[in-house]
Amino acid sequence: QVQLVESGGGLVQAGGSLRLSCAASGRTFSSLPMGWFRQAPGKEREFVAVISWTGNNIYYADSVKGRFTISRDNAKNTVYLQMNSLKPEDTAVYYCAARSGVQLITTPGAYDYWGQGTQVTVSS
Repeated sequence: QVQLVESGGGLVQAGGSLRLSCAASGRTFSSLPMGWFRQAPGKEREFVAVISWTGNNIYYADSVKGRFTISRDNAKNTVYLQMNSLKPEDTAVYYCAARSGVQLITTPGAYDYWGQGTQVTVSS
């Protein structure tokens, strides 16, 4: 079992930055691929970024590529999402997730463990 707790969300103006954190506890965090997803009101949950357990392999959604950076610190059992040049369309609840296995998957249904989410609101 893995417990995930996100933090770092908030209200920011367009063009601003936020850094989300996801603290993990439970089974071995360092062996799990970790992903960030987001869900805006009335929309389906969508993929944002995923990182392998080593941190050597990373994928981003096209909508955030060049603006967001995912990273992890296995010694601290924490994964991060640095978000720069934020846009109003980035407004959503952001979730971190973990999955068993080694493949980097962008489908929410493939993830076994989820945090409670943190709200990010970008004003224009």
